[in-house]
Amino acid sequence: FHKTLKFLQVILFTLVEREVTDMMMGLKGIMSAQYIADVAFNTKRGLKGRVREGKIPSGIAYGYRLPPGPPEETRGEREIEPAEAAVIQRIFSDYANGVSPRKLAARLNAEGVPGPKSRKWMDTTIRGQVERGTGLLNNELYIGRLVWNKTSYVKNPMNDGKRVARINPPDLWMTRELPHLRIIDDALWHRVKA
Repeated sequence: FHKTLKFLQVILFTLVEREVTDMMMGLKGIMSAQYIADVAFNTKRGLKGRVREGKIPSGIAYGYRLPPGPPEETRGEREIEPAEAAVIQRIFSDYANGVSPRKLAARLNAEGVPGPKSRKWMDTTIRGQVERGTGLLNNELYIGRLVWNKTSYVKNPMNDGKRVARINPPDLWMTRELPHLRIIDDALWHRVKA
């Protein structure tokens, strides 16, 4: 914006700084970049603290819901949503018995079973990406294990700043056992993984 105005020979003024110069733009850019880095660091530190407390620092996965109560008391808590948990058990069982994610999605849609966020089921919703741990069949929360910080998202400057997921080294992952959130038993989990 500043470069465009300069090209058009328009001088930019603000109430605080008066005339906005090239040097001021550079300085403000550095300050803004540092502010963004500080916010990212503090946010990640806060999320890490949540995981240490056994709280879930992210959105609500299919099969779970927020427990009743004031948000300030239940933040990071989850409880099993029985109807969705039954669908998860069915998906795991059918997949372990040889039904493909594509067929599972088609069956669930034909029966009118609402998918996550009330959307239609897709095979990718079920199978996800194994290496990133996405998809229902890879969600370790279903066996009562929270795994956090598996991936980081970085902006690719060569692709219009679009975010790209990168897998973090396993020593950066944080794991917490949350047995009260188990939906799938270990035997079925291992059959699906095999």
